[in-house]
Amino acid sequence: MQTEELIRKLSSDLQPVPPRAIERRLGGAVTVGVLVTLALVIAGLGLRPDLAVAITGGMFWLKLGYTASIGLGALGLTAQLARPETSRIAPLKWLLIPIALLTAVALAQLLEMPPAGWGHLWMGRSWKLCPILIFGLAIPIYLGLIVAFRRFAPSRLAATGAVAGLASGGLAAAIYCLHCPEASALFVLTWYTLGMALAALAGALAGTRLLRW
Repeated sequence: MQTEELIRKLSSDLQPVPPRAIERRLGGAVTVGVLVTLALVIAGLGLRPDLAVAITGGMFWLKLGYTASIGLGALGLTAQLARPETSRIAPLKWLLIPIALLTAVALAQLLEMPPAGWGHLWMGRSWKLCPILIFGLAIPIYLGLIVAFRRFAPSRLAATGAVAGLASGGLAAAIYCLHCPEASALFVLTWYTLGMALAALAGALAGTRLLRW
């Protein structure tokens, strides 16, 4: 068989890719993962009993905004990395903006409290469990993204896995806000960020195997 004939046969059944197919597939996968994680929080951990009061305060929305901005920002980078031809992606430095804003709030809270109370602002009551729970809650979202990526052709496996893990961790941390009663910016900056970082690290390690094509 001549090369030209082989090419014609291979390309004869090609169908046009619908516009924004990657974004729609990732959105569906993330939606399923988020719903599973939300169910785990409600059924396994429970909503914080004062949630109706908490949503009227600024700290709840600060936590939610911080985690959701990192999760959604990383998800946008994940969509870019799904394309094999991607040579450049939006710089990760944009994800430093919510970190910088939360750091400013944490410093302000520290200045308002005597040094004797700084330890409580940092540790809270759940610092040992917080990063582990966020990491665990990120797994369903990450698995959903991996399933979606079976239809894509990423070329930078470790980077794609890391960003997908960060997106999963950020979205899981946002859902975790519905359970967590901690009200310190320093706590969120330390332990929420650690949970998201663990998800990104595990995502990078798993991505080199799970994203091969």
